[in-house]
Amino acid sequence: MPQACAAFGCTNRRNIQNRLRGITFHKFPKDPGLRKAWAVAVRRKDFAPNDTTVLCSCHFKADDFDRTGQIVRLREYVIPSVFASFPHHLNKVPNKARSTRTSTQASEASDDPVPVSESPEPRNPSAPDHHYALDTDEVKYKIAETRARVEELQRQLRNARDRERRQKRTVKSLLDKLKEKNMISEELQLKLDHYSGRFSSFM
Repeated sequence: MPQACAAFGCTNRRNIQNRLRGITFHKFPKDPGLRKAWAVAVRRKDFAPNDTTVLCSCHFKADDFDRTGQIVRLREYVIPSVFASFPHHLNKVPNKARSTRTSTQASEASDDPVPVSESPEPRNPSAPDHHYALDTDEVKYKIAETRARVEELQRQLRNARDRERRQKRTVKSLLDKLKEKNMISEELQLKLDHYSGRFSSFM
């Protein structure tokens, strides 16, 4: 099914005839702030674009396009500004994209929207306005999980040190018994005396 331009009063659809006329179609940006700016520029009441919603090239200025490659692309951060079918009081160029909630709400409040001719997709009220919004419960869980992991690693380190001390005590005890029974050669005795300081330092 051909995609239709989402602009109010625009009848352009993605088809062969319009392609031959040089009309291109462009999806709404994925960036939440820029997508909001596009939606404000369209000025349709209760309009909620999705990932497949498009605007045709008729709603952009000539210098909004990058035509250097094989595919006609929009330049970064451009906003649609050409809406010939708008009533006169709505047909003005929107300001530069702003991604903050306050700026987009102010822009919506200052422009009279035109009604939507078709029912938009329902918005998810629990979805955050910005892609960088933090879930405080998730953050608390991550902190608690990290703290528990640190405590577990510290416990494992203490246990490893305890095992090392016990093993060294056992070795020293065995060597002392061998010395008492004169079961150690003179050469080995010299080596043991040389390393005895190391053993005692861990006791």
